[in-house]
Amino acid sequence: MDFSFVGSYSGDFLEGFKNTIYASLLGLAGSFVLGLVLAVMRIAPWKALRAIGTAYVEFFRNIPLLLVVYIFYLGLPSLGADLDGFASGTLGLMIYTSAFIAEAVRAGIQSVPAGQMEAARSTGLSYVQAMRLVILPQAVRIVIPPITNQFLNLVKNSSILGVVAGFDLMYFADNVNSYTFQTMETYMVAAAFYLILTVPLAYATNVLERKLARTG
Repeated sequence: MDFSFVGSYSGDFLEGFKNTIYASLLGLAGSFVLGLVLAVMRIAPWKALRAIGTAYVEFFRNIPLLLVVYIFYLGLPSLGADLDGFASGTLGLMIYTSAFIAEAVRAGIQSVPAGQMEAARSTGLSYVQAMRLVILPQAVRIVIPPITNQFLNLVKNSSILGVVAGFDLMYFADNVNSYTFQTMETYMVAAAFYLILTVPLAYATNVLERKLARTG
């Protein structure tokens, strides 16, 4: 194998790596916040909110990520809204992952004893206040391991940006491969960059799971 070309294209790999990190961070933050909102909607005492939350989660959990990204990248322009590949891919990641996070958080909320909500409401807190101040902090702690696994999946799924010219690591790897025809070596370098992100995250997830198991 010949990796001598890597130095000449190091700028491409680093640019893609930077954009992959950026897309992952935006996706992580957005999907977490949206997932929390959806989880609360799914168990809200108001039927309309439950219906909307359930429809959203079931729809996006049961279609491919690529289709979600294409809705933004190819579908929205037909409605007059033009998004570039990076924005389309990142929004697709955010919305797709939020559905899975919502399910994890919903399970965490339902594992909190019902008496906690009743006690919070009896002190004069509204439903929203009780959920925000009492229930969600407990639920999030319970579901940290599955949520971090979803974050790990999101980082790997960020490679979808390469399909829509999102200027991520895979996009630049494809370009380098088309210039050099060093296919195996090019994608091994790309894999190494992904491992720089995913291995520490996976290790941190395992450490966190063990810590929570000891304290739980």
